[in-house]
This record gives sequence, C-alpha cells and structure tokens, in this order.
Amino acid sequence: MVRNLAMLVGAAFVVVLGWALFWTVQGQITDPAAPSIETSEWHKHPKELELESNGVFGKFDNRQLQRGFQVFKEVCSACHSLHHVSFRDLQKIGYSEAQVKAIANQWVIEQPSINPDTGEPATRKNVPSDHFPSPFANEIAARAANNNANPPDLSLMTKARHDGPAYVYSLLTGYEPQSAEMLKEFKDVKTPEGLHANPYFATMNIAMPPPLTSEGQVTYLDGTKPTVDQMAKDVSAFLVWTAEPNLTARHSYGWPVIIFLLIFVFLAWGAYQNVWRNVKH
Repeated sequence: MVRNLAMLVGAAFVVVLGWALFWTVQGQITDPAAPSIETSEWHKHPKELELESNGVFGKFDNRQLQRGFQVFKEVCSACHSLHHVSFRDLQKIGYSEAQVKAIANQWVIEQPSINPDTGEPATRKNVPSDHFPSPFANEIAARAANNNANPPDLSLMTKARHDGPAYVYSLLTGYEPQSAEMLKEFKDVKTPEGLHANPYFATMNIAMPPPLTSEGQVTYLDGTKPTVDQMAKDVSAFLVWTAEPNLTARHSYGWPVIIFLLIFVFLAWGAYQNVWRNVKH
C-alpha cells in the first residue's frame, strides 16, 4: 500500500514538472523575451589584457604596480577608496619604510578622529598602519558629490567583476559615443544627462566621467610614457594586487603541493600493488 502510494505521488510530481516545462517552452516560443542590451552585440566583452600576474606562473611587476599606485593616488583616489589596504602594505610592492611613512603623512585625505580636549570631530595625519581613507565622510556625501552615484571601493574590484583586470582596463579606455544604429534598436539606453556612454558597462551608461583623458595626466617617476592606455593597464595591475596581494606566494606554493600530491598518488598505487600482489582475482 505504502509503495503504491509513493509511486502515485512520484508520478503526480513528474506530471506536474512536465506540465510546467511544456508551458514554459511554449511561452518562450510564442512570446519570446525582448532582446536585452546586455546580450546584444552593442554590449562589448572586455578586451584582452596581458599582465605579469596572468596565468598559473603569474607574478607581480613591482615597477608597474608602483605606476598603478601613482595613477590611483593622482586620479582615482579623488572618488574611490581602498578600505582593505593599509599604507604599510605598499612595502610589498617595493616602497621603503621611509617612503611609506611619507606617503601616509602627505595623503590628502586625513583620518577621522576626535579632539581629546573638546570631544569634537577632528582629523589627524595618516600613519603606515592606517587603511587608505575614503574621500567622503559617508555615502550621502559621496552621492551628493557624484550625481547621486556612490563610487565603489576598489580594493576587491578585480575579484568582484568578471574578467577583473580586463574589465577595469576596458572600462577606463572604452568611453565612446553611442551609435545611431544602437539607439534605433535600443532607444531606452540613450545616455541621459549626467551619465556617460560606455559599452563595457552593463547598462551602457555609467555615472563616472572618463577619468583618464589625456597623455601625461600622470608623470611617471620611472620615465615610462604615460599614455591613456598605459595608465589604464598600470592601475588595473595595481588593483589586481590590492585584491590578491599574496598571489605570487600562492603560485609559488601551488606547484610544490601538486608535485607532492603526484608523488603521494604514485606511492599509494605502489603500496596497493604490494599489499594485493599475492591475491588472485
């Protein structure tokens, strides 16, 4: 009795699933979903970006990371924060302790504090143990200064976005006017006032104006020619480091572990053959 009841319930379940699948497929055929700009040819896939950190043998190029930090400091830090990175972390990319102290002390945005004498809000100079401060006091202030858009923290940006560094690089170099053909097909994506057209952004329009606008916007200390393309590559590489500062160490540990596992598998197979060698099948 119980078995028959269970079979009946199972059959009913299959019938309901089949019925739902039938109407779903029929709905897709008779009333297909409207085309989306995100899946159209107008929404571009990130460009290829070759960095030293790419691949299983990837490692960081400290010179490039320092150039990327320059771009962040002189361009990006006006709107974006690095909440998960402290000033002293810069020693990992080749800055000396004295240089880090100077960078922290001279950083334009100071740390929020309290005046011990009056109890009133105040600020103080940054020290190496401090994290990079936000350029805005809070989200309301950030939105007020950016046409109601809240600039995201960049610490983990290359981890949070698909194709991470390639996405950042493409976004920075991808601003372009919208074509008449695209607007004819997708009228609702016409760039509204206060936004900027960028085919690498999900909605095709982004609140951030082009941050890298001309060659020489940043003067590199190592003499590298600061083209827009070069600055975009360098800051993308820097953001890979902020998201995963231990990438080089992780890669260096990975291969010994793989080799150990291969040797272990071989030894386990040899032990198996030795233990069962006299057992007839």
